[in-house]
Amino acid sequence: MMTLRRFGTTLPSIPTAAAWALTDLAEARGKQELFTKQSPQKLKALREHAMIESAIASNRIEGITIDQDRVPAVLIGNAPLLRDRNELEVRGYRDALKMIHEKAKQLTISEETILKLHALCCPEAWDSGRYKEKDVDIIETFADGRSRIRFQSISAAQTPGAMRELVALWQDQLLHRQVPPLVLIAAFNLDFLCIHPFRDGNGRASRLMLLLQCYHLGLEVGRYISLERLIEENKERYYETLEQSSQGWHQGRHDPWPYINYVLFILKSACKEFERRVGQTKESKGAKAEFVIEAIRRQIGDFRLSDIERECPGVSREWIRVLLADMKARSEVTCRGRGPAARWRINPNKGTTPK
Repeated sequence: MMTLRRFGTTLPSIPTAAAWALTDLAEARGKQELFTKQSPQKLKALREHAMIESAIASNRIEGITIDQDRVPAVLIGNAPLLRDRNELEVRGYRDALKMIHEKAKQLTISEETILKLHALCCPEAWDSGRYKEKDVDIIETFADGRSRIRFQSISAAQTPGAMRELVALWQDQLLHRQVPPLVLIAAFNLDFLCIHPFRDGNGRASRLMLLLQCYHLGLEVGRYISLERLIEENKERYYETLEQSSQGWHQGRHDPWPYINYVLFILKSACKEFERRVGQTKESKGAKAEFVIEAIRRQIGDFRLSDIERECPGVSREWIRVLLADMKARSEVTCRGRGPAARWRINPNKGTTPK
């Protein structure tokens, strides 16, 4: 909570690199909304692939792996019998992702949510969903067997209070919006990892919270591109920036920006990949027409052509007119008036009322 505590008393000066990343992310968020409305048929495969990649990568960062041949049974199906603890934890992470994807709006940023996500992603731990009961230091082990204490986390006795403060600071600062929300997400993530509230599974829980908080801010790229895979691909930088930003954290004298910049880099990379992959994914024949027709059928009462344009950004007015004319010829819609003022209405007798 030391980063958010500092931001609450002294407004930070945003470094140039972070400012540029925030600008790029604001632009990417606009494109994300366009893509998700324009190309709904393209996104199903990306969602399914991202779910698998995220569950595998987030666990693999922690040294938890499963046989590649077992991935379909563990993550795609619902095989009742899993072979070992690793498979249970990989599936548990999938279940946590599924909960976030489906219920993000109902999940508040709270201790209850954090404990629930930890319980899901660490289902086999004896203290799953509970804060640590003993002090736990972050140990780095070298290839030759040597080890060192890389960071001394908050004590077990102080952990519940630190987590309460972290959640309260997040809610307060997000409400006042004096610090860019994406900066707050990265700061929250840093403080969470420094508190190290659980005996095990802190990294996995932190990545789930990162995804959930992004959803709350309207940045849903993690639904289609695995943030966990990108973190794994840049794992050395992850550990390096975390160590840099945790030095002096207990005294509030740390520099949070190496780690904050890293998180912004991951989010920016995800947005770029999303834009590239949606552009490369082959769209099924007639997908755009289906998209427009579905938008028309969702209308209740009278509507104008401009209403459909708003729901289908990037689709030409001429194409919408063609589809409306075709539906009119089949008596699926009726039209009153002409030109821009024309009013359209679904004909319920043809069974095209909104479902």
